[in-house]
Formats: sequence, structure tokens, C-alpha cells
Amino acid sequence: MRTIGLIGAISIGIGGMVGGGIFAVLGEAVSLAHGATAVAFFVAGLVALLTAYSYAKLSVVYQSEGGTVTFIDRAFGDNILSGSVNLMLWLSYLVTISLYATAFASYGETFFSHKSLWLHHGLISIAIILPAIINLVSASFVSKSETLIVVIKVTLLILVIVAGASYVDTSRLSPANWGTPLSIVVAGMIIFVAYEGFELIANAAEEIKEPKKNLPRAFYASVLIVIFLYVLIAVITVGNVDEATLMKAKDYALAEAAKPSLGHTGFVIVAFAALLSTFSAINATIYGNARLGYIIAKDGKLPRSLMDEEKGSGVPFKGVLYTTLLSLILANSIDLTAIAIIGSAGFLLIFFLVNISALKLYKTIEANRFVLLISSIFSALALITLLYHTYSSNPNAIMIFMSFIITSMLFELIYGRYVRGEIFSRKYHIKK
Repeated sequence: MRTIGLIGAISIGIGGMVGGGIFAVLGEAVSLAHGATAVAFFVAGLVALLTAYSYAKLSVVYQSEGGTVTFIDRAFGDNILSGSVNLMLWLSYLVTISLYATAFASYGETFFSHKSLWLHHGLISIAIILPAIINLVSASFVSKSETLIVVIKVTLLILVIVAGASYVDTSRLSPANWGTPLSIVVAGMIIFVAYEGFELIANAAEEIKEPKKNLPRAFYASVLIVIFLYVLIAVITVGNVDEATLMKAKDYALAEAAKPSLGHTGFVIVAFAALLSTFSAINATIYGNARLGYIIAKDGKLPRSLMDEEKGSGVPFKGVLYTTLLSLILANSIDLTAIAIIGSAGFLLIFFLVNISALKLYKTIEANRFVLLISSIFSALALITLLYHTYSSNPNAIMIFMSFIITSMLFELIYGRYVRGEIFSRKYHIKK
């Protein structure tokens, strides 16, 4: 039974994107793009919008809670590539949880007069452990309140935009204060993780009413709305606060941006909004990643222990535990910049493969081959640009990202081919 209308579907997309990423990566964008931070967000949004076309076309034909996993499997079949990408997607969500938890800690620290390493890591750990407990006790809590949380988050962002509009110093936005073209593009790719959540619409495709009409509308509308919000937030942030102050408050730059127009009260409101956004995003992502592990395990591409569910709750118990443990390790051992880079690189790689999948299936999904080709080229260039810049500026992040790829491939080679044995074929239900 289909229960989600167009507004609900758009809410899923917006909620997935405005889930905490903007709070975490805004300072990173300013440090690279400077006065062109809004341009960087637009560039990242353009890549997201092009990829949304592929998702929209694929989701209409292949309606499945597997979403991205289903699309890649349908295009490439059961082989090392599809198996590796499935695990890579699962690992990328671990990075996303770590990013949100680090942002939660950064904004949470602003409520304390004395900061310390113990406080920072304590807040990170609380931000992951508490949502994990909520998932195990009452997984439906966040899903039932998600629309309300999305409304609160977007409303607070709009409040910052409206209140700060008259305080913008346009000279700070002039091309004279822009970074280099390369640094602007790199900034956009580092913050790309703030856009990745639109793909969650695909996971809910089976529940969306009139999917042929509403799925494409939901993808395009949610991405366009978020691009508009992000660009305006970037304008307000850079236009209201001098860069030196923003860099000092880099990890909680959006709260600092509310000060000129709303004073300390505005700072507190945005900091609280950041805590709410990141916490709800972590909660939803822990559940989503546990479900993803369940789906992949059901296809025999991860250990079947990930299919264990808590009786009566429908929660993949071991999936939640594994997700929580690995996220804690990542979040407490990697700095915010590296996490943002790894997260963005992971999703750019996966979105590139989704675009290629759509291109390969363009006749079946009745898509424009030229648009899919452009989408594939843009996502590939975006990933290459990010990796090229990061190789010289943050080689540690490159090493971790490559270790994810190698781990995914080795796991598929060893587990997929020698432990799992012959993989059973997935039964796809194609709905038109």
C-alpha cells in the first residue's frame, strides 16, 4: 500500500540533505572558496541535480527499498564491482554518521565555558551511542517525527536567512575576494556530502503514491530547494561575518553567522538547531545503514548475521551494533576535514557508478542518453578534482578513502567468491 504523497517524498529528500551536513561543512567551504562560498555550493548542487535525473529515471522502473544497491546490481549484475560498491556504500554511511557526530560535538561545545579533548570526544560518543539505543528501543520514534524535524530545521535556516539579509556586506562577496577557480570547485566537492541525502527518496519508492509522476518531481524539487537554501545560507554567512572570525569559529560557522542579526540568542538558536539536526540525522542514518546491511546480507553479499532482527521491532540488531561500533572508531580517530573529504569522495564515486548504471540501462528506463552522459562526466570530474587537490593537501584522507575501496574489493573477492560460494540471484520486482 502506497502511503507517501509528493510532499512527503520531498520531505524525505530535504530531510536527508539538511540533516547535519550543512552545519558540519560550511566552515570548510569558506576556508577554500572565501567570498565564492555560495558559488561552491551551487557547483556541488549542480552535480547533485544531474545525478538526481539518473535516480529519478531508475527509481520509477526499479522500485525497491534497496535503492542505490538495486540500481547498480541491475546494471552490472552479480560480480566483484557490484559487490564491492554495496559494501562501499555501507562504509560511506559510517563516514556520514561520523561527520554528523563531529558536527554535533562542535556545536555542543559552544554551550560549555571550558573545552577539552575529553569533552569533544565525549560529545561525539554520546551523539552516536544515544541514537543507537533509541534505534534498539524504539526505531519508529524518528520516522514518526521526521517531517516535524525537517520543518523545524528548514524554518530555522529561513529565519537566519531573513534576519541576516539586511546585514550582508556585498563587498565580501565580490570576485576580488574569491578563491581560485580550482579551490572553488574543490570546496564544492568537499561539501558535496551535504547533498547526498536526496538518494533516500529511492529507498522509499515502493511507498510513494503515483510513482511515475511523483518520484521525478520529488527528486528535482528537493534538490532545487536545498540548493536555494544552501546558496542563501552561504551568502548570509560570508556577507555577515568577516573571514577571520569565521575561521576562528570554523566548526560552528553557521551559529556565528546568526550573531550580527540575532545576537547571542541567534547563536544559541542555531547551535540548538545544529544539535537537533545532527542528532536526528545520526538516528535515521544508523537505522538506514542497518537496514542497508540487512538488504545486502539478504542477497548474500554480507554475512547473514546482519539479518538478525530484534523481535517485534524489525530492527537489524547486529547491524545497529556494527554500525555504532565502527562509527565510534571513525568519528573519534579522524578530524572533521578528513571525514568531510572521505564522505564526499565516497558518495561521488557511488553517484558516478549510479550515473553509469543509468547510462547502461537508458533504453529500459527511457532516459535521455546525452543527459546521462553529462551526469557521468560531471560526477567523474568532480571526484577526480577532489582527489587531485586532496592528494597534496590531505594525503591521510586519500589513504583512508583508498583503504575503503581496497577493503571493499578484498572483502568481495574473499567472502564473495570463496566463503559465500555460489551467490543466489536476487528476485527483482519491476513496477511501472
